[in-house]
Amino acid sequence: MSITAHLASAAGSILPFLFVLSIVVFFHEMGHFLIGRLCGVKVDTFSLGFGPEIAHFIDRWGTRWRLAALPLGGYVKFHGDANGASMTDTEAVTAMPAAEKKVTFFGQSVWKRAAIVAAGPLANFVLAIVIFTGIFAIHGRGVLVPQVAKISHDSAAEAAGFRPDDVIVSVDGRKVDSFEDVQRIVQGSSGVPLSFVVARQGRDVTLVATPRRRSMTTAIGLSDVGVLGVEAKATSDNWHIQRYGVVQSFELATGETWYIIEQTGAYARGLILGRESTDQLSGPIRIAEVSGEMAKVGFAALLNLAAVLSISIGILNLLPIPLLDGGHLVYYAIEAVRGKALNEKIQQVGFRIGLTFVLGLMILATYNDILRLTK
Repeated sequence: MSITAHLASAAGSILPFLFVLSIVVFFHEMGHFLIGRLCGVKVDTFSLGFGPEIAHFIDRWGTRWRLAALPLGGYVKFHGDANGASMTDTEAVTAMPAAEKKVTFFGQSVWKRAAIVAAGPLANFVLAIVIFTGIFAIHGRGVLVPQVAKISHDSAAEAAGFRPDDVIVSVDGRKVDSFEDVQRIVQGSSGVPLSFVVARQGRDVTLVATPRRRSMTTAIGLSDVGVLGVEAKATSDNWHIQRYGVVQSFELATGETWYIIEQTGAYARGLILGRESTDQLSGPIRIAEVSGEMAKVGFAALLNLAAVLSISIGILNLLPIPLLDGGHLVYYAIEAVRGKALNEKIQQVGFRIGLTFVLGLMILATYNDILRLTK
């Protein structure tokens, strides 16, 4: 596909992209907002988007709810904050009477401030669980029996002794009900020996295979994953829609959310240790394209993408980097140990470093998107 075609595709995906991003940002900021209110903090502004204001209303508690022209994020500004990044307006707070200071973010105990900051990422995880629960409860889940149809030549499966018609029962002691379950375990275990129990001609056989590392194209970009080298027997007899009640759907949704957290965490660790490449990072252009693709599949697919993106945003914000929520939490942890906050100048330097890191990450992800457009 040419660059022009890619750009046209991305342009046609703007509305689905903004829908997905707005849901994720709204719930993230709502987490901060609700816990802030619960802790007795006055909220001056709740903004969806940045820049010039398009519309607003003021609620009975004096919070200005605004819709801004640049819908690529949002913020909650608490009373006494200099900006939406929870930087304290020290001069203004110092000049406040004691009663007014009590309703500022700065005037709260370190534990309350930590709870308010952590509530944003946690709201992202809750949103993902709610979305997944709804999808499983309404649409169910497609289940493909983990029966082997073909084995790739010179693959980990061939070396381990897999045969056609083997039905995989468990992997490393974990019972598997679908081929997707097997894929997920294998993809996260490249280079790691796994013990497979397969049902073969009426008896159980144990095989040990080590998935081999391979780059594969996923919905969000290029990923290095473990590959076993088997193809599922995709017949009508082997595939069905599994229906679930609300409780089962919630359990599955929690497991799905945790699985994505684990995979994202594994990738982040791989980056730090040098085992993963930064070229797997995707930015807004690629996410917009995927949003358009999911919108064509259906509303449930678009919501599923919103859940995945929400988890990613939650994890990103928990990184211990100044400017992000995780950086604030590090500062509060130091304050709790020392009994007093870090020097304001040190915090300012940290925030500048954090801003540089975040901008660099955005530029790198966008650069990766542009490179993909040229391929």
